Amino acid sequence: MPRILGLCGSLRAASYNAGLLRAAMEVAPGECPVLPGSIHEVPLFNADDEAAEGLPVAVKTLQAQLAEASGLLLVTPEYNGGIPGVFKNAIDWMSRGEGGKAFRGKPVALIGASPGGFGTILSQSHWLPVLRQLGAQPWFGSKLMASRAGKAFDEAGNLTDETVRDQLTGLLASFAATLK
Repeated sequence: MPRILGLCGSLRAASYNAGLLRAAMEVAPGECPVLPGSIHEVPLFNADDEAAEGLPVAVKTLQAQLAEASGLLLVTPEYNGGIPGVFKNAIDWMSRGEGGKAFRGKPVALIGASPGGFGTILSQSHWLPVLRQLGAQPWFGSKLMASRAGKAFDEAGNLTDETVRDQLTGLLASFAATLK
């Protein structure tokens, strides 16, 4: 059965993007679940630490989850018009050692939510060269850039907007249909 690894690029529990990932897990097709990974325990990348101690356990876990997944769902916030540093850091760690092989040819869907009027268009665009460098396969079958997210999510970060939920449901169904 195909599975999608879902990663959220925000560490805040009540973030719009954490809520978007939770909603993705709820609306994913039954034959292709979205399983969450966590970047919370990934330390800042330091090659000296890697040389001395090897890959951190959190990174090894993410690498194994990615290797087992049929596709990757990046739920990306947009910070100062770009990729959140903590999210890029986690992906950089995941690409180390043998982990980089798991990205090659892996279909990747990008979604995100932002309080701004343009959603996460810049962040999603900034991911494309990174995914290209990793050899991943960006999926362009549909897009979701939830703008004005304060109106689409409650105070706890839960998705309450049915239009966004319907868009997410359709996107995941289309993405899942392309996975083996």
